[in-house]
Amino acid sequence: MKYYDKLIFELSKPGKTGYSLPAALAGGAAEALPAGLARGTALNLPEVSEIDVVRHYTNLSQMNFGVDTGFYPLGSCTMKYNPKINEEVAAMPGFTGLHPLQPAETVKGAQTVYDEMDKALAAITGMKHFTFLPCAGAHGELTGLMLMREYHMSRGDLARTKVIVPDSAHGTNPASAAVCGLEIVVVKSRENGLVDVESLKPLLGPDIAGIMMTNPNTLGLFERDIKEIAALVHECGGLLYYDGANMNPLLGVVRPGDMGFDIMHLNLHKTFSTPHGGGGPGSGPVGVAERIVPFLQIPRVSGFHGNFGIILRAYAYILMLGRENVKMAGKLATLGANYIKESLKDCYKLPIPTVCKHEFVFDGLINDGAREGVAGATTLDVAKRLLDYGFHAPTIYFPLLFHQAIMIEPTETESLDTLDSFIDVMRKIAEEAAADPQMLHSAPHNTPIGRPDETTAARQPILKYTA
Repeated sequence: MKYYDKLIFELSKPGKTGYSLPAALAGGAAEALPAGLARGTALNLPEVSEIDVVRHYTNLSQMNFGVDTGFYPLGSCTMKYNPKINEEVAAMPGFTGLHPLQPAETVKGAQTVYDEMDKALAAITGMKHFTFLPCAGAHGELTGLMLMREYHMSRGDLARTKVIVPDSAHGTNPASAAVCGLEIVVVKSRENGLVDVESLKPLLGPDIAGIMMTNPNTLGLFERDIKEIAALVHECGGLLYYDGANMNPLLGVVRPGDMGFDIMHLNLHKTFSTPHGGGGPGSGPVGVAERIVPFLQIPRVSGFHGNFGIILRAYAYILMLGRENVKMAGKLATLGANYIKESLKDCYKLPIPTVCKHEFVFDGLINDGAREGVAGATTLDVAKRLLDYGFHAPTIYFPLLFHQAIMIEPTETESLDTLDSFIDVMRKIAEEAAADPQMLHSAPHNTPIGRPDETTAARQPILKYTA
């Protein structure tokens, strides 16, 4: 073990100090606290020097994989590079110095940002107006479904308690519907990965509040029958909800509003290139067609003005691209995904061999590496081995339609050189799987840790240091 591979507690030695305070500040603080609030025992903090602290946290940061350090082809998550000008805009003192309880007349600039974002997102999506209340995508889904219910209830249509969800939907869709008190009805996909319209028709009726769809869907395929689906759902009195998680390839090309959707959410932290991961930060504004506008919440910004920094970053990204170049983002994302797919389909199983949009799904290796009684390489093995070559793994084992799913999304921000390097490594891993699958079973070999027991780590995490 290297010296700085040790935990900071293991570096601790009595008497080491990483700070220096004037005498006037160092004492008397404890006596100023009420007895009920003061600790009775000393904190168990490591005793280390300042340079130990700096090196400890710097080394920890280098153990993490992020979009600033390498290619992150995480399907369904749209992990774009975040231009640093976005960070500069969000860090402007005029924005960071705002207090959420300031009088409205003193925050005209921030209000202008919200107004301009409303117009920009409406133009991009074909919706009439947006609310910025939701703080993340799943929060946006719940908000949109609540608007759907409110619309029906306002018309006295109380029987509409079911929502249709395709079997290729994001997992948050049925979860959000259940939280909203709606019953989930699943519609099957055809072998080509698209919604089976004939299976949809018998599900429609006076109890259907609407349908939740992602287009392109989770397989990265555009629902070509969307206009017919919209007509059928509207004819039975239901509404269409658009999950905006896969909006990236549609930018400037086609709009959900023009497809017939009534309500949608956008993941600003995905489609519009802001940092995300680890549970946040996020922003999931909800847009609605004109007939749903009366049901939008007032105000349209959440308490303390939502995740304002994310909205600023997304606004900077939209302004930087402009009307002319927004459409290039979707086209380049689609081009990159198809380029990788076609380059690897001879060594990875392609269950649906058709043109995709921003992402696509393999179903494991064509040659799974099984030889002489040695178990063949799995999707998990491929993902772990990618780490040895400096690439983050794609999304694996999702969607659930395929047993060994490998879901790849390159995004438009990656260069051809990066895509070629990724393709070369994926081909090399396929060769390794055929020649020595056992080597893949024990991957990764070059990371700070190998393969932890992930189930135990998730269910029984060790969150504190024990000597």
